[in-house]
Amino acid sequence: MFGLTRLPKNARGCLLYEPLFLIPYSMFSTYATIYMFEMGLSETAIGWVTTLTLLVQVFSSFISGFLTDKLGRKRALLYFDVLSWTVGTLLWAVSQNIWFFIVAAVVNGFQRVPHTAFYCLLVEDTEPKDRTFVFSVLQFVGMLGGLFAPLGGLLVAHYGLIPGMRIMYALACVCMTIQFVGRHFATRETDIGLRKMEETRSLGLMAGLLEYKGILRGMAGNKPLLLIFGVYILFQFQLTLKTTYLSLFFVEHLKLDSGLVSIFPAVTSVFMLLSMWLLLPRLGDNRLHAVMMWGFFVSLASNLLLILPLPGMMVWLVVSTILAAVGTMMTYPYLEAAVANAIDDENRAGIFAMLSVLILLVISPSGIIGGWAYKLDPNLPILLIVLSFAASMALLALYKRSAGEDAAKA
Repeated sequence: MFGLTRLPKNARGCLLYEPLFLIPYSMFSTYATIYMFEMGLSETAIGWVTTLTLLVQVFSSFISGFLTDKLGRKRALLYFDVLSWTVGTLLWAVSQNIWFFIVAAVVNGFQRVPHTAFYCLLVEDTEPKDRTFVFSVLQFVGMLGGLFAPLGGLLVAHYGLIPGMRIMYALACVCMTIQFVGRHFATRETDIGLRKMEETRSLGLMAGLLEYKGILRGMAGNKPLLLIFGVYILFQFQLTLKTTYLSLFFVEHLKLDSGLVSIFPAVTSVFMLLSMWLLLPRLGDNRLHAVMMWGFFVSLASNLLLILPLPGMMVWLVVSTILAAVGTMMTYPYLEAAVANAIDDENRAGIFAMLSVLILLVISPSGIIGGWAYKLDPNLPILLIVLSFAASMALLALYKRSAGEDAAKA
């Protein structure tokens, strides 16, 4: 299906098991912020918990490159996925007050180690020309997960928000653990991973981290790399704000019924699928930057519709959701492939770890900023998302010019 047989063993093994993560994740993530709100956390407290998770992610990102090389891609992925998600979802399922959320935030913050390991396992044995396809399939699997989000709405409607969320978190704990074990046996350690394990066998943590100096120097001298990293960082910043506050914006500010909120991820998934089927094949790969630029513009417009005083609110919410879906499909696979191809395979774990640190240093304050902004005016976090897309368009234009200049010199 979708040419999966042409993929290397590792990419195929990663993608085949990914629904076991993304389906339960799409069910509970829609209601995660509302769950905390119903459990008695204020908007500002939710922002602090989000920021705490991101701060732990900064630390885990910083050590993720070393651990991924030291343990190997497969073992780092298995051990830290079990810690951050199996244990994390179990804690959320039994949460009673803010302290449970704080402990869960710390545990879940170690997700950046498996994030780096998964990224390496997914792309290292995949030819650069096939990486856009790999990330397109990954996005497709994510869309399938979004189609199951209304099941979360049914659980909330039948059992109530808090009991329904506890069921979703328990289900996620079981499904994700099955995924982690199944994927471990469906993949093999990459050639680069085996070599890095041998090289770091006798290397301590501090010595391993000191090697980041050379990596940082190489990154600092690569202008196109820094620019595409800037685009990627802004993409992650707006994604964090949107994930944290959009559902709360719908329920608390726009007064939508909480059961209706889960419909929007399903609508998103349907139109992403339609975009992948009808739109992307017509765009082609030869206009990569133009497609991404238009994708950012469409995404900007989709968020602008949420805060403009337009009549017929529900219609415009659906239009906004459709535009957001199309905009994401025009940007995500191409942006991920552009970043993957810009990173040297030999230092992939270290460079991706540093990219993760840079991302998190920028977006760590987003939870607090979003919380304060939401308290001042619920429209402000959405406005920040709009500004992020505008800045992404500017950086992408600079990246195209810089990459063209480097190609001309070569």
